[in-house]
Amino acid sequence: MTKNDSLLNKICAEYTLADEVKAMGIYPYYRPIESGQDPVVKMNGKDVLMFGSNSYLGLSDDPRLKEAAIEAIRKYGTSCSGSRFLNGTLDIHLALEEKLAKLVGKEEAVTYSTGFQVNLGVVSCLGFRNGYIFLDALDHACIIDGSRLSLSRVFKFAHNDMDELEKKLQVAEPGAPKLIVVDGVYSMEGDIAPVPKLVELCEQYNASLMIDDAHGLGVMGDYGRGTANHFGLTDKVDLIMGTFSKSFGSLGGFIAGDHAVINYLKHNSRTLIFSASMPPANVAAVSRAVDIMLDEPERLAHLWDLTRHAHAEFKARGFDIGHTQSPIIPLFVRDLQKCLTAVKMALDEGVFITPVIPPAVPEDSVIVRFALMATHTFEQLDEAIDKLTKIFRKLEIIP
Repeated sequence: MTKNDSLLNKICAEYTLADEVKAMGIYPYYRPIESGQDPVVKMNGKDVLMFGSNSYLGLSDDPRLKEAAIEAIRKYGTSCSGSRFLNGTLDIHLALEEKLAKLVGKEEAVTYSTGFQVNLGVVSCLGFRNGYIFLDALDHACIIDGSRLSLSRVFKFAHNDMDELEKKLQVAEPGAPKLIVVDGVYSMEGDIAPVPKLVELCEQYNASLMIDDAHGLGVMGDYGRGTANHFGLTDKVDLIMGTFSKSFGSLGGFIAGDHAVINYLKHNSRTLIFSASMPPANVAAVSRAVDIMLDEPERLAHLWDLTRHAHAEFKARGFDIGHTQSPIIPLFVRDLQKCLTAVKMALDEGVFITPVIPPAVPEDSVIVRFALMATHTFEQLDEAIDKLTKIFRKLEIIP
């Protein structure tokens, strides 16, 4: 038997969807970008308006972050060559963690190498054998994967359905540890978790609340301090998670909470203990990004001006944008082929958008995801909306 005849090869070869879509000329993934994540990027040597990035504050290509990263490399090198637990803790890791804890209003914080690793490591670690984990149906994949590695019983509730969550909480043993994990801002449809009601249920049923604020930090709350701050409930939320690959223009993530919980995670969370630590360049870039976010509130103000304008324009032209309350704007298509075709047509017209298709969403919830950055201009936004309006009408998605 040759290597190509192996059972593994045969099983993997049965996956043909990507090749089928490529043959149709509407494959939307792994499209190479030849420049930084700016409002206008280079693709195949041409200028393209970028409305598919998570760089909400527009800092990913900021020269100040680049300089901070370069200086860190000069001083510390390109890698810590080990885990935080052993030889991979630098003084700048500790300084950043102190800054992050202060930013989100918690006692302590600890950084991980990626945001995915934060949720994977925290949820699995705090999912105790006799405990319960409660997840929103639209929670990010890394939260779901973390729950699968936990020892707790796991319950899902319909998206933002607090009545269903309460019914599931009532099933749990009163004295058992209970952890509710939700996104602050949901990454695909842009709506916000009902934090006040979640806090109320946590107090009533003696549960702890963890918010994944990957898409909320830098966007929601006072100076972009996040979703808990937006509701004025920071002290009622037990754990706040954030990533650095969105508003902070870098890579990595963190979890912040009370000393006892962070100390436990630092000595028991496997994705922290057994992973190499954040490289110096990433740490320095994040630290500079936090400073800029706090020093330049006009960035966030402009982002929200753009957001209100975009919401109003899309609605006026007949787009279904769901229940978004953020710079993440879902354009509902509800048809897989039309969605992929719209994405291809948009790129041909110089607009980069991204499709959200099954299994990420149900068949009837296929969307195009349109995301704003603080560095966009109103002219760029209007140009993109005009082009998408023509495309969506041609495909008979909107009237």
